Amino acid sequence: MPAPAERFRSRAQVCVIVAPQAVKIEAVSKVSTARKLGVAARVASQQVKRSRTARAMTSAVSTTARACGRVLHQLWLEVTGLVFLVMAASGGIASAHEYAKYHAGRTGLGRVALAICFTVTFAWFGVNSFWRVRQKGRGGAR
Repeated sequence: MPAPAERFRSRAQVCVIVAPQAVKIEAVSKVSTARKLGVAARVASQQVKRSRTARAMTSAVSTTARACGRVLHQLWLEVTGLVFLVMAASGGIASAHEYAKYHAGRTGLGRVALAICFTVTFAWFGVNSFWRVRQKGRGGAR
């Protein structure tokens, strides 16, 4: 063992860990945040697939979302059906007014026909919307 004076004396030493002729390691390539998030999401989904609790929760959320989606679709059909029927009712009132004007000779037959076509078309849309709600409720054809 060297003497204490020699042990603490500063010497210019060459790095012993890496040989001087060793190849220099290149910089690590930059990976985008989106790619990192994608990898993290994939790993997380693989871990979730292994968990019975997570699978049960996923199934519960999926079933609840499907049921809520059906109810919201039924509500949408009913609301649009009501809107179409209200518009058909206003078209019916307009048809009656136009017919009264036509009968008095103040307007042509075209306006009456147009009002009647509007009324029938929107009434059909409204009735058809409610009919679709009923068919979906019975599990019938779409």
